[in-house]
Amino acid sequence: MDEEKNTPTLGSKPSPLSPEGEREDSPHLSNLCLDVGDMQVRLATTQAEVEAAQRLRYHVFYEEMKAKADPGTRRMKRDADLLDGFCDHLLVCDMRASSLESSVVGTYRLVTRAAAERHGRFYTASEYHIEKLIKYPGEILELGRSCVHENFRNGRTMNLLWRGLATYVFLAEIELMFGCASLHGTDVDALSLPLSYLHHYHLAEESLRTRALEERYVPMNLIPKDNIDVREALNALPPLLKGYLRVGCTVGDGAVIDYPFNTTDVCIIQKTNLVTDKYLRHYQQNYQKSCGELPLV
Repeated sequence: MDEEKNTPTLGSKPSPLSPEGEREDSPHLSNLCLDVGDMQVRLATTQAEVEAAQRLRYHVFYEEMKAKADPGTRRMKRDADLLDGFCDHLLVCDMRASSLESSVVGTYRLVTRAAAERHGRFYTASEYHIEKLIKYPGEILELGRSCVHENFRNGRTMNLLWRGLATYVFLAEIELMFGCASLHGTDVDALSLPLSYLHHYHLAEESLRTRALEERYVPMNLIPKDNIDVREALNALPPLLKGYLRVGCTVGDGAVIDYPFNTTDVCIIQKTNLVTDKYLRHYQQNYQKSCGELPLV
């Protein structure tokens, strides 16, 4: 487990924001805001909004999924680490809620190359060798800490998260996305079917293939390809991972067990040019409808 997972951020303001809450590195991203009925997807612009996302993460990861919290995390009831102060936090908000904390029902943590440089590294580097990704010539984005409140865990909320992510990718001109995605549980034998399926059917190309750190490496090639029931394997994957695969994500070599978080992680990798032009145009049009114009980053 990465030591930063349970290192609290105490009162720090996310560095991409000025004291007034405006973007300092890419001001056009401040305009990322999409309204769909009584729901809204946008970036956090204040420390209070970041902490609301951290409380949602605590609720899902620790209270619902039974991750093991250290005393500081239990006291704060927030899933917080040092990286939170350097990145963007995508929020799905229920505009009918009576408080900020209860309004944040979905979140994604988005880490650009510049944010990782300010922090010192990407989170994924605690589990995988990512030198090939860092050397990628275009803008890269690490995805992480995605979760949705159980009362809003439906297609509508997930679609809003994806819409927000796609708009961010378009505005920030992201060319490569990656991150650690989790399967629930730490029993590799019980997860042998989905892990083997990912290895045989979705292994990343060699030029971008990450590899789990040697001391944490868990083989994924556990079942011969000919013995895999693809439908059963897909049914065994969590919805988020299946969503990644639908838009062309591939995986790195080897899994990593995170015992405190009660998960088995895989590294997902995707070139954004694999997302069709039609898909990107769809979100460009949504952005233009919401903001009136499409600024250039």
